[in-house]
Amino acid sequence: MIKIIAWRELKNLFLSPLAWAILVVTQIILCYQFLSQLETYMQMQAKLSVLEHSPGVTDLVVAPLLGGAAIVLLIIVPLLTMRLISEEQKNQTLSLLFSAPISMTEIILGKYLGVLSFLMILIAMIALMPLSLLLGTAIDLGQFFSALLGLSLVVASFIAAGLYMSTLTKQPAIAAISSFGLLLLLWMINWAGNSSDVQDAIDKTTEHTLSWFSLLNHFEPLLKGIFSSTDIIYYMLFISLFLTLAIRRLERLRLPH
Repeated sequence: MIKIIAWRELKNLFLSPLAWAILVVTQIILCYQFLSQLETYMQMQAKLSVLEHSPGVTDLVVAPLLGGAAIVLLIIVPLLTMRLISEEQKNQTLSLLFSAPISMTEIILGKYLGVLSFLMILIAMIALMPLSLLLGTAIDLGQFFSALLGLSLVVASFIAAGLYMSTLTKQPAIAAISSFGLLLLLWMINWAGNSSDVQDAIDKTTEHTLSWFSLLNHFEPLLKGIFSSTDIIYYMLFISLFLTLAIRRLERLRLPH
C-alpha cells in the first residue's frame, strides 16, 4: 500500500501546474547561479593558478550551487507538503483513508515517499549542471557526491517536517507558512550559533547545543566533502522524529471526537 500511495502522490504532483512551475523556476534560478559562478571562476583562474593550495572548480562552483539549492528548496518544500494531509482534512476525504485497510504508518510513509521521489528527480536535474563540467575539466567527485548526499538528506528532512506540520491544520496555506517558519527557525539557530553577539550572551555549551540542532550546520561539512556518521545519524533521527510525530497525529485524528 505504501507504493500505491506514493505513486498516487507522485502522479498528482506531475498533474499539478504548481509542480511543473517549481521544476522550471528552480532550474532557471540555479542555472543562472551556476553560469554566474562559472564565469567568475574563469575570470579568477589566472590569479588562482599562482596560489599553492588554490580552491578548484568544485569548491568555487559546485559546492555553492548545491548550497544555494538547499536555500531554494527550503522555500519550495513547504509549498509541496502543505496539501498532503491538510487538504485531505479540508475536503473531508481523510475519513476515506481511515476506512481503508491500511495503517497510519503506511499513509504517512506513502505520502512522504511520493514527495521525496519528486524532489529526488529535481535534485538529479540539478546534479546534471555540475556533471556537465566533466566535459571540459575535472571535478572532485568525492566532494560532489558528498554534497549531493547532504542536499538529499536536507531535503528529506524538510519534507518530514513539512508533512508533520500539514497534519496540524485543515488549511494548506497555514501548513505552508508554519512549515517555512519551522525550517527558517532551524536555519536561524545555525546563525545564532555562529554569531558574536550570541557568544557574548550565552556560554559555549549552550552555543554548541543550538548549533547542533541546526539542519544546515550538519549540511556544511558534507558540502565540503567531509563525511561524518554523526551528520548522517542526525538527519536520520530528524526524519524519524517528524514522521513518528505525523503518524501519532494521524492516529489522534482517526479517533472519534
